[in-house]
Amino acid sequence: MNKLNLLIVEDDINTINEYKASIRNFDNFYLVGTTNNSSEAVNMVKEYCPHAVILDLELHLGSGNGLIFLKQLCELALPYKPFILVVTNNISNVTHSIARNLGADFVITKNQNDFSCKMVLEFLSSIAQSTINSNLNSSSAAQAAADISNRETLRDKISTELDLIGISSKLKGRQYLADAIEITYNQRVSNLCSIIAKKYSKTDASVERAMQTAINHAWRNTDIESLERYYTTYINPQKGVPTVMEFIYYYSAKIKKSL
Repeated sequence: MNKLNLLIVEDDINTINEYKASIRNFDNFYLVGTTNNSSEAVNMVKEYCPHAVILDLELHLGSGNGLIFLKQLCELALPYKPFILVVTNNISNVTHSIARNLGADFVITKNQNDFSCKMVLEFLSSIAQSTINSNLNSSSAAQAAADISNRETLRDKISTELDLIGISSKLKGRQYLADAIEITYNQRVSNLCSIIAKKYSKTDASVERAMQTAINHAWRNTDIESLERYYTTYINPQKGVPTVMEFIYYYSAKIKKSL
């Protein structure tokens, strides 16, 4: 089944978390990202070519607003157009009309009786295939969809490998390690911790420390047979565990051979 690549532009973290929880109950969505910044949202549309965008008009806890996003998107004149689903507290018909004139395809107000994030996703799910098909004629959108599918496969493989050696999903360092392996899989970089630290608004040192903690936790708690089976490269006997960079390079190379 083709998945609908979805971008969520929303400033309320509780709402974002509700969307993420609800998406797990659908098998035809792939979340390319979330943001509370209208300018960043435009850049994400250019980069990820989502099939659909859930757009909150008011981004009080972020930057910009949904109308600015729509205006900037119109000015880009992209060769493809995502389906824009406005989800808003604003009940002004004038505002809704402006949004539609700027390219919004449908408007759902949050104050209606049956509103929920699940309801929004059910609506999108009902039109998912036609929305995907409408973008098939765009080579850039098709390539972006292929890239996202490949990335999803890579992320699944990384997650499986980390599970096999007991890198717990409860540890912050696991997400950092997954990101680092993905980055290194695609390209060797010298400022790996800095890239991840910037993404999560952390310091380089705290990111590296969290990754090493996750590795140490696995080597302390996972049975030695599993570690030797799934992590087969040399480990300095004086340290007894891989360093962060040894671990990342090993898995980026291992996964590259298997995909």
